[in-house]
Amino acid sequence: MSARASNWPAAPILRSIGIEHLDQVMAIELQAYPFPWSRGNFVDALAAGYLAQCLQAPSGELLAYQFAMAGFEEWHLLNLTVAPAHQGQGHGLRLLDTLAQHTRATGAHFLWLEVRPSNLRARALYHRFGFEQIGLRRAYYPDTGGRREDALVLRWRAGAAEAADAVD
Repeated sequence: MSARASNWPAAPILRSIGIEHLDQVMAIELQAYPFPWSRGNFVDALAAGYLAQCLQAPSGELLAYQFAMAGFEEWHLLNLTVAPAHQGQGHGLRLLDTLAQHTRATGAHFLWLEVRPSNLRARALYHRFGFEQIGLRRAYYPDTGGRREDALVLRWRAGAAEAADAVD
Protein backbone atom coordinates (compact mmCIF):
# COMPACT_ATOMS: atom_id res chain seq x y z
CA MET A 1 0.00 0.00 0.00
CA SER A 2 1.39 3.39 -0.92
CA ALA A 3 1.81 6.14 1.65
CA ARG A 4 -0.64 8.25 -0.33
CA ALA A 5 -3.42 5.62 -0.14
CA SER A 6 -2.91 5.13 3.60
CA ASN A 7 -3.63 8.84 4.14
CA TRP A 8 -7.11 8.62 2.61
CA PRO A 9 -9.92 9.05 5.08
CA ALA A 10 -11.93 5.96 5.90
CA ALA A 11 -15.37 5.75 4.28
CA PRO A 12 -18.37 6.80 6.36
CA ILE A 13 -20.36 3.99 7.93
CA LEU A 14 -24.10 3.61 7.36
CA ARG A 15 -25.88 3.02 10.67
CA SER A 16 -29.38 2.94 12.05
CA ILE A 17 -30.15 5.95 14.22
CA GLY A 18 -30.97 5.39 17.85
CA ILE A 19 -31.72 7.66 20.78
CA GLU A 20 -27.97 7.80 21.45
CA HIS A 21 -27.50 9.75 18.20
CA LEU A 22 -30.10 12.44 18.88
CA ASP A 23 -27.73 15.01 20.39
CA GLN A 24 -25.63 14.93 17.22
CA VAL A 25 -28.73 14.88 15.00
CA MET A 26 -30.12 17.94 16.80
CA ALA A 27 -26.81 19.81 16.53
CA ILE A 28 -26.81 19.27 12.74
CA GLU A 29 -30.52 20.07 12.40
CA LEU A 30 -30.08 23.38 14.24
CA GLN A 31 -27.09 24.33 12.05
CA ALA A 32 -28.78 23.34 8.80
CA TYR A 33 -32.24 24.90 9.03
CA PRO A 34 -33.86 28.12 10.19
CA PHE A 35 -36.97 26.03 11.03
CA PRO A 36 -35.57 22.71 12.29
CA TRP A 37 -37.39 19.62 13.44
CA SER A 38 -37.72 19.48 17.20
CA ARG A 39 -36.14 16.77 19.33
CA GLY A 40 -39.70 15.53 19.88
CA ASN A 41 -40.16 15.10 16.11
CA PHE A 42 -37.11 12.84 16.01
CA VAL A 43 -38.15 10.91 19.13
CA ASP A 44 -41.62 10.38 17.65
CA ALA A 45 -40.12 9.18 14.34
CA LEU A 46 -37.97 6.64 16.16
CA ALA A 47 -40.88 5.51 18.34
CA ALA A 48 -43.04 5.05 15.22
CA GLY A 49 -40.41 2.76 13.74
CA TYR A 50 -39.60 4.96 10.75
CA LEU A 51 -36.50 4.13 8.78
CA ALA A 52 -33.78 6.22 10.42
CA GLN A 53 -30.24 6.06 9.06
CA CYS A 54 -27.08 8.06 9.37
CA LEU A 55 -23.64 8.24 7.88
CA GLN A 56 -21.05 8.31 10.60
CA ALA A 57 -17.34 9.00 10.24
CA PRO A 58 -15.04 6.39 11.82
CA SER A 59 -14.32 9.04 14.47
CA GLY A 60 -18.00 8.87 15.51
CA GLU A 61 -18.94 12.24 14.03
CA LEU A 62 -22.36 12.24 12.38
CA LEU A 63 -22.13 13.48 8.78
CA ALA A 64 -25.70 13.07 7.51
CA TYR A 65 -29.01 11.42 8.32
CA GLN A 66 -32.38 10.56 6.86
CA PHE A 67 -35.81 9.59 8.15
CA ALA A 68 -38.38 7.89 5.93
CA MET A 69 -41.86 6.52 6.47
CA ALA A 70 -43.36 3.49 4.76
CA GLY A 71 -46.72 3.70 3.08
CA PHE A 72 -48.66 1.31 0.90
CA GLU A 73 -46.21 0.35 -1.87
CA GLU A 74 -44.35 3.63 -1.35
CA TRP A 75 -41.88 5.42 0.90
CA HIS A 76 -41.92 9.05 1.97
CA LEU A 77 -38.62 10.79 2.70
CA LEU A 78 -39.33 13.04 5.67
CA ASN A 79 -35.90 14.47 6.39
CA LEU A 80 -32.53 14.15 4.67
CA THR A 81 -29.88 16.42 6.11
CA VAL A 82 -26.13 16.69 5.61
CA ALA A 83 -24.10 18.57 8.20
CA PRO A 84 -23.23 21.96 6.66
CA ALA A 85 -19.48 21.32 7.08
CA HIS A 86 -19.79 18.10 5.07
CA GLN A 87 -22.09 19.17 2.23
CA GLY A 88 -20.99 18.67 -1.35
CA GLN A 89 -19.13 15.43 -0.58
CA GLY A 90 -21.73 12.96 -1.83
CA HIS A 91 -23.25 12.05 1.55
CA GLY A 92 -26.76 13.11 0.55
CA LEU A 93 -26.53 11.11 -2.66
CA ARG A 94 -25.30 8.04 -0.77
CA LEU A 95 -28.21 8.21 1.68
CA LEU A 96 -30.69 8.78 -1.13
CA ASP A 97 -29.27 5.81 -3.03
CA THR A 98 -29.56 3.66 0.10
CA LEU A 99 -33.21 4.68 0.47
CA ALA A 100 -33.86 3.97 -3.22
CA GLN A 101 -32.40 0.47 -2.80
CA HIS A 102 -34.58 -0.02 0.29
CA THR A 103 -37.61 1.19 -1.67
CA ARG A 104 -36.99 -1.43 -4.35
CA ALA A 105 -36.18 -4.18 -1.84
CA THR A 106 -39.48 -3.67 -0.04
CA GLY A 107 -41.45 -3.86 -3.29
CA ALA A 108 -42.49 -0.22 -3.16
CA HIS A 109 -43.14 1.59 -6.43
CA PHE A 110 -42.50 5.20 -5.43
CA LEU A 111 -40.43 7.41 -3.18
CA TRP A 112 -42.02 10.78 -2.34
CA LEU A 113 -40.75 13.95 -0.71
CA GLU A 114 -41.44 17.63 -0.28
CA VAL A 115 -38.76 20.27 -0.73
CA ARG A 116 -38.70 24.04 -0.45
CA PRO A 117 -38.41 25.82 -3.81
CA SER A 118 -35.66 27.93 -2.18
CA ASN A 119 -33.57 24.84 -1.30
CA LEU A 120 -31.63 24.83 -4.57
CA ARG A 121 -28.94 22.41 -3.41
CA ALA A 122 -31.50 19.76 -2.40
CA ARG A 123 -33.53 20.31 -5.55
CA ALA A 124 -30.41 19.77 -7.68
CA LEU A 125 -29.68 16.52 -5.83
CA TYR A 126 -33.22 15.24 -6.29
CA HIS A 127 -33.30 16.23 -9.97
CA ARG A 128 -29.96 14.52 -10.60
CA PHE A 129 -31.31 11.40 -8.90
CA GLY A 130 -34.36 11.31 -11.19
CA PHE A 131 -37.17 12.78 -9.10
CA GLU A 132 -39.94 14.55 -10.97
CA GLN A 133 -42.15 17.33 -9.67
CA ILE A 134 -45.74 16.15 -9.56
CA GLY A 135 -47.38 18.73 -7.34
CA LEU A 136 -47.23 21.77 -5.11
CA ARG A 137 -48.35 22.22 -1.51
CA ARG A 138 -49.15 25.87 -0.95
CA ALA A 139 -47.90 27.53 2.24
CA TYR A 140 -46.48 24.23 3.52
CA TYR A 141 -43.31 25.39 5.30
CA PRO A 142 -42.87 28.14 7.88
CA ASP A 143 -40.83 31.07 6.63
CA THR A 144 -39.40 34.26 8.06
CA GLY A 145 -41.65 37.09 9.11
CA GLY A 146 -44.60 34.79 9.77
CA ARG A 147 -44.91 33.96 6.09
CA ARG A 148 -45.17 30.46 4.60
CA GLU A 149 -43.23 28.87 1.73
CA ASP A 150 -44.70 26.39 -0.72
CA ALA A 151 -43.41 22.84 -1.03
CA LEU A 152 -42.64 21.11 -4.28
CA VAL A 153 -43.92 17.54 -4.22
CA LEU A 154 -41.44 15.22 -5.90
CA ARG A 155 -41.74 11.56 -6.87
CA TRP A 156 -39.19 8.94 -7.86
CA ARG A 157 -40.34 5.75 -9.58
CA ALA A 158 -38.57 2.68 -8.22
CA GLY A 159 -38.49 1.08 -11.68
CA ALA A 160 -37.24 4.21 -13.45
CA ALA A 161 -33.55 3.31 -13.18
CA GLU A 162 -34.08 -0.14 -14.65
CA ALA A 163 -36.20 1.27 -17.49
CA ALA A 164 -33.51 3.87 -18.30
CA ASP A 165 -30.80 1.19 -18.25
CA ALA A 166 -32.83 -0.97 -20.68
CA VAL A 167 -32.97 1.90 -23.19
CA ASP A 168 -29.19 2.49 -23.17
